[in-house]
Amino acid sequence: MKKIKVALVGFGNVGCMALDAITQEPDMEIAGIVELLNRERIRASMNPQKCCKFGETKVVKAIQELGEVDVALVCAPSRKVKDVVTEYLKLGINTVDSFDIHSEIPTLRKHLDPIAKEHNKVSIISAGWDPGIDSVIRGWFLAMTPKGITHTNYGPGMSMGHTVVVKELPGVKNALSITVPAGMGIHRRMVYVELKPGANFAEVEKAIKTDPYFIKDRTYVFEVNKVEDLIDVGHGVLMERKGVSGATHNQQLKFEMKINNPALTAQVMVSAARATLKQRPGCYTMIEVPVIDFLYGELEDFVSSLV
Repeated sequence: MKKIKVALVGFGNVGCMALDAITQEPDMEIAGIVELLNRERIRASMNPQKCCKFGETKVVKAIQELGEVDVALVCAPSRKVKDVVTEYLKLGINTVDSFDIHSEIPTLRKHLDPIAKEHNKVSIISAGWDPGIDSVIRGWFLAMTPKGITHTNYGPGMSMGHTVVVKELPGVKNALSITVPAGMGIHRRMVYVELKPGANFAEVEKAIKTDPYFIKDRTYVFEVNKVEDLIDVGHGVLMERKGVSGATHNQQLKFEMKINNPALTAQVMVSAARATLKQRPGCYTMIEVPVIDFLYGELEDFVSSLV
């Protein structure tokens, strides 16, 4: 069996967990890591608790240095995804990302779809747990109860996307953003920042609260001496819908999970890498891709065991 050659683009929390996940997939192998940091800095930045199987994985600065690559997992901050994915599709490489700015997903899809089709490739965007798995569940909730209201409550837990945004602000040495559910789909953001010498806390606080990632939620910012002492990558979601099936009211649906945030995001991306090889050229969100395409194995076996 010819294995799917997967490249990791970026090697933070999600990239590290994706490397672990790839090693567990019987139909995949790691092609290498694309990273601006050199190999020694990547190794030094790794947390031993992540248990990455780093081994002798090749680390390069450009994906062309890896030779044959079937799928690139773009484990980069959401604001860098558009440019990176565009470049790789033009190079003739399928892509998967975990872009998490919900309001911008339709625009990103519209941009990438003609590029993927022109180059006869596939891109699956926003392949994480939310957006991603939760998006699919929301779709099924809607199919089961076409009329009604769904509330998605995240956390409490570390938001990787929000944390990355704060880390990139001037004056911030390290940061942690925690999502706290207030109920009925309303959330609070608790942001802890470790500042660089000379940084002005008031300016950093204002920059956080006015960033598009945070502007829609009530956000609290705290200065701390050491962010590392606060980090826990656990997260969760509670999704509830009360709606109507046909003419029958009071249908109550619930979906809940408690997770390791980067590990689940990485696993979904790895499974989506497999799914890219089963689609026609174009750009897809997860609600457009059959669940069977994410799975390794024979169709008849899954029909027998899951149906």
